[in-house]
Amino acid sequence: MLQPASDYDTLKARFRWALPETFNMAGAISDQWAAKDPQRLAIRHMLADGSQQDWSHQALNRAANRFANALEAQGIRRGDRVALLLPQIPQTAIAHIGAYKLGAIAVPLASLFGREALRYRLSDSGARALVTDTAGVEKLAEIREDLPDLGLVVCVDGPDTGVLGFEDLLSAASDSYDTLQTTPDDPALMIYTSGTTGQPKGVLHGHRVLPGHMPGIELSQNFLGRSGDILWTPADWAWAGGLLNALFPALALGVPVVCHAFKKFDPEFAFRLLETQAIRNVFIPPTALKMLRAVDNPGRRFKLSWRSVGSAGESLGRETYDWFAETFGFPVNEFYGQTECNAVLGSASQMGVSRSGAIGKAIPGHEVAIIDSAGTPLPPETLGQIAIRRPDPVMFLKYWNKPEATEEKFIGDWMITGDQGVVDEDGYVHFVGRDDDIITSASYRIGPGEIEDCLIKHPSVALAAVIGKPDPLRTEIVKAYVVLKPGEEPGEVLEDSIRAFVRNRLSAHEYPREIAFVDDLPMTTTGKIIRRELRERSRTEREDANFT
Repeated sequence: MLQPASDYDTLKARFRWALPETFNMAGAISDQWAAKDPQRLAIRHMLADGSQQDWSHQALNRAANRFANALEAQGIRRGDRVALLLPQIPQTAIAHIGAYKLGAIAVPLASLFGREALRYRLSDSGARALVTDTAGVEKLAEIREDLPDLGLVVCVDGPDTGVLGFEDLLSAASDSYDTLQTTPDDPALMIYTSGTTGQPKGVLHGHRVLPGHMPGIELSQNFLGRSGDILWTPADWAWAGGLLNALFPALALGVPVVCHAFKKFDPEFAFRLLETQAIRNVFIPPTALKMLRAVDNPGRRFKLSWRSVGSAGESLGRETYDWFAETFGFPVNEFYGQTECNAVLGSASQMGVSRSGAIGKAIPGHEVAIIDSAGTPLPPETLGQIAIRRPDPVMFLKYWNKPEATEEKFIGDWMITGDQGVVDEDGYVHFVGRDDDIITSASYRIGPGEIEDCLIKHPSVALAAVIGKPDPLRTEIVKAYVVLKPGEEPGEVLEDSIRAFVRNRLSAHEYPREIAFVDDLPMTTTGKIIRRELRERSRTEREDANFT
């Protein structure tokens, strides 16, 4: 989609959207390559026993055609919701592509979801079909009677009582299917996102969401699609990051994708995978990237072929950015967006668009600004809310069954993100924090990201999360939850060391007045720290000693 240019300004100035009248994601992801290069590698599946299975575009497309025919035979029609409760396996891609082919709406669900989370999402979406594995079938057993719309359940591990086998369905169906000619605005994909209040919202996207992502993903992977490129992400394919920042754009560009279903992210295994598969392009969330820092001398121990690493989902921070560049000789391309409107800010080190501590500049095709509460763009170096102007191809269609919430997402033509930031004189946007994550302490407004970034520079700290804890004197105090590196022992001496470390490097109003040492941090399935859980914990736990 991006035309070559010598610099960012030229690239941005010459870019124009050119969406066709008819567009179906399955055509871009699968049909085009099955037709022009059928034996081209699409997906390499790394199994738990160390073996691998390769899927060509032809094999992937024929399986998706069979699945589309099977869905139709089971009564699934255009506009019906097809839920996918699956890990990072080829069947997940097959189910997505098959659903798009017949005009259904795919609803990805994370395998880590519990029964109540599944009950709500399956009920709210009115899903008529669910594709899952044995673990998903077991979770479903206790809630299926509460889901009257769910008539079809398919298991990739084989049939069970009231459950059809995935391979059985495919083997009985034709491998020929004419993909429905949808428009870019026809609904295709619904991803549930959790807000700070209320139940999760179904973010409904049209088929245009794929071309809407392409400029940002191409840039963040230093022009993905070069000869020899092969991409991998540890991100769950149930998340917008795994699907739209990695799997779908790579397949659309003909770039092979390596997949592996992690039970828990393993940094050592990640480096071995990068080495043995000669992976050149990686999308990795910041938390996972920070976990790679725990591996001893990775730049020397592993022969790595990577040429681009994109990261998004939460703030990367200067410390991790600088560590990566120093260790591997090139910077991470941080980019930014939300489930509702993704990959709108970004970096491209190959074009010189990269700055430590910044989440990038506006991606060509997207208008992004820092605005005030009235929707007025603010001047550089002024704190405000990050917003994106509509219309925009990557922007969501609406929240499912929530028209009021959809309306509240906009101030005029600006889609508000709920994220605070500033833009510098050079056009780089710097993320400060979520509206609800901003800490108000003694009249100061403090973003947690800078403190967390400072904390992980301490030689004893592996991970850290910072929140505001209610305080009668200061409104809130800064409280840090800290995961120590192996071999480190918590105690008052270490607490004092950490507080002094932050005070001396930041300021007297930003250091954590309370520190709690924990074994791990609450995280979403996408690797984001769930600060609201920490805020709730801070309200109920025993008061720590007063630190002043």
